[in-house]
Amino acid sequence: MFHRWTISESALNMWIELLVRFVLVVIFFITEEMEAFVRIIQPEEQWLYRNPVARPDTIPTVTLFTIVVTVPLAVILIFTIIRRDKLDCQQALLALTLTLVLNGVVTNTIKLLVGRPRPDFLFRCFPDGKITNDMKCTGNSREIIEGRKSFPSGHSSWSFSSLGFTSMYLASKLHCFESQGRGKSWRLCLSGAPLLAAIMIAITRTSDYRHHWQDIVVGSILGFCIMLICYKQYYPPLTSPACDKPYASKTNHSTDIKRTDFTLNSVMVMGGGESNPNVKHI
Repeated sequence: MFHRWTISESALNMWIELLVRFVLVVIFFITEEMEAFVRIIQPEEQWLYRNPVARPDTIPTVTLFTIVVTVPLAVILIFTIIRRDKLDCQQALLALTLTLVLNGVVTNTIKLLVGRPRPDFLFRCFPDGKITNDMKCTGNSREIIEGRKSFPSGHSSWSFSSLGFTSMYLASKLHCFESQGRGKSWRLCLSGAPLLAAIMIAITRTSDYRHHWQDIVVGSILGFCIMLICYKQYYPPLTSPACDKPYASKTNHSTDIKRTDFTLNSVMVMGGGESNPNVKHI
């Protein structure tokens, strides 16, 4: 005896969403291990890459990813507890995860194609300070590979995508740019705080001699733009009166209205009443 398996449209869409993120995560880890384009360094531009190797980083990679993941998750969790809105929590997580994995893939792809050396590349390439004419590096191979991935700044793109999302999420819940929240400076300051943190993280990459200023500017813009695109897939503009509600809540509300209308219409027909001409009968 064969059983017929059925799956709802919403469940199917969720599986597709999860599959997309899984594929992007796999691509991210693959590109993370690939070597970038080997760009020729001309003698007259060597001064750009003679900065000292700073250890440790002001914001190490582990610390960065801890901030990138925990800060937006904590904000989402707080509003979920306060508002008791599971659908909003689901949609926020979908928007956040898409933002992060897509940002990682795009940033890594550009790094590999451009292959710009970091400001401290020559000291990675020649730890003893003796630069050879053939430019064949004598340093640690892993350090050298990472030294060719300066453009754009990953710290900048990650911080602006994650903390930028946190700012947008806070601004929507506090109605900062809508009539309910205008004129209340604490709401604007609170929603802007994560962006200030992102700027500070990005600036440390110059003081650590890990990136050129162009890498940081482009990385910051890239991360914020990716976040904005992903956020708008799930939430309306911040100027909308319903900016704190995901698009999915409107879809569910419309479906409930149609179901209610159809049920009432069916009852009236069965009872001999006048039916709603706008409802199709099956």
